[in-house]
Amino acid sequence: MRISFSYLMTILVITGCVGDVPRGPTPGRPAFEGLRARDLVEVQVAFGPRVPGTVGHDRQLRWMLARLDLLAPEVIADTFSYVTTYSDSLTLVNVLARYRPEAKRRLLLLAHWDTRPRSDRAQDPAERELPVPGANDGGSGTAVLLELARIMSDAPPPLGIDLLFVDGEDYGPEAVDMFIGARRYADRLPLPGSGRRPIYGILLDMVGDADPSFPVEGYSAQHALPVVQKVWRTAAGLGYSNFFPESVGLRLSDDHIPLIEAGLQTVNIIDFTYGGSDNIYWHTPEDVPSHVSASTLEIVGEVITELIYSGG
Repeated sequence: MRISFSYLMTILVITGCVGDVPRGPTPGRPAFEGLRARDLVEVQVAFGPRVPGTVGHDRQLRWMLARLDLLAPEVIADTFSYVTTYSDSLTLVNVLARYRPEAKRRLLLLAHWDTRPRSDRAQDPAERELPVPGANDGGSGTAVLLELARIMSDAPPPLGIDLLFVDGEDYGPEAVDMFIGARRYADRLPLPGSGRRPIYGILLDMVGDADPSFPVEGYSAQHALPVVQKVWRTAAGLGYSNFFPESVGLRLSDDHIPLIEAGLQTVNIIDFTYGGSDNIYWHTPEDVPSHVSASTLEIVGEVITELIYSGG
């Protein structure tokens, strides 16, 4: 993702965002287990960096597809080519797992599964050409979606759910060569009334920091406020308002932007203080599983699980 520096100091409050909050989970809904999601982070990092064109990328793709084929009624692998501004030829794959594919009312949940080719924010200049391990930046959101896939295979959701694993989010180095898979999906977004278009989307990016805080991302507040209210109200109802404050912080260019531009209201759940306020683990070799918390994954997973089983 990229920061909009003109909004670095923006701190607002969504007046009345939460309002009267329902308390507790929907009766009978399944629980989300953070330890299972944390194990899935470990598995991904063990494949190696998931940079397009590498062995780790291929291994992760094969593993994800095999896993989802067992868990989802419909799995679509969209393979496509992309040439960067530096003439790198990439083969990328978006993976879409659909639950209740016949349902007209659908919710889109997405995360990127690729990792960054270079640790451009490493403090040691000698480490800046190393690929990022991607435990949190890539691995955490993917792990939450994969654990949701298992949950929904055992307990079918009350509405249609599309799990989208986008590729090429973090290639770069500049934004022109990022969010590639999200742009691909947005360009092919089903038309309204088609029965395949989601009613809204939720992006999970960097959702595993040990000291979690998920303020409202700026573009989400500006372009998808009704979805923000739904998500943050759900978090408050589960007792997680301390982790989902109503303040509006940074504007972050991320995979939700192409979807917003295509007319799909999409919010970004992201903790951009990975390793403290200086974000010291982001885009560095320190983005490793030991810095990812099962408890944080469970908080985020519980919020999304509640949204799903309360009917979206």
